Amino acid sequence: MRDYYTITELTREFDISTRTIRFYEDEGLIAPIRRGRTRLFRHSDRHLLKMILRGKRLGFSISEIREIMQMYKTPPGEAGQLRAIVRRVSQKRLELEQKRRDIEELLSELDNAEEACLTRMAELGVTQGS
Repeated sequence: MRDYYTITELTREFDISTRTIRFYEDEGLIAPIRRGRTRLFRHSDRHLLKMILRGKRLGFSISEIREIMQMYKTPPGEAGQLRAIVRRVSQKRLELEQKRRDIEELLSELDNAEEACLTRMAELGVTQGS
C-alpha cells in the first residue's frame, strides 16, 4: 500500500475535478498533508474521499455526510454510524419513491394531454407537421 497520493492521482482515480477535492477539503471533510503548495493525501484521506463520493451518489448533503463521518470519530462509533446510514438510506429511498410516483403521474398527465390534442387535431383535419 502506498503512503501518499497526489491530488492528480485521486482526480483520475475517482473521475472528479481538483476543485471538488479542494471543496471537500475546505468543508473539513478531508485534511491532506501539505508540503509547500503540494497536497499529499494519506490512505485514510483516499478512503474518506471514497466514502464522501458514495454519500453524494446516495443523495446525501455535505452536512449529512459530515454528520455521519463525525459519528465514526466519536461515540457511538462505527455501530452508530451504520445505524445512521441505514436510517438515512431509508429516508432517501422514501423520497426517491415519492419522486418516482410524482414523475409517473406527470407522465400520465402528459400522455392524456397529448392524446387529447391529437384527437382534436384529427377532428379539425390538422396533421402534426402543419
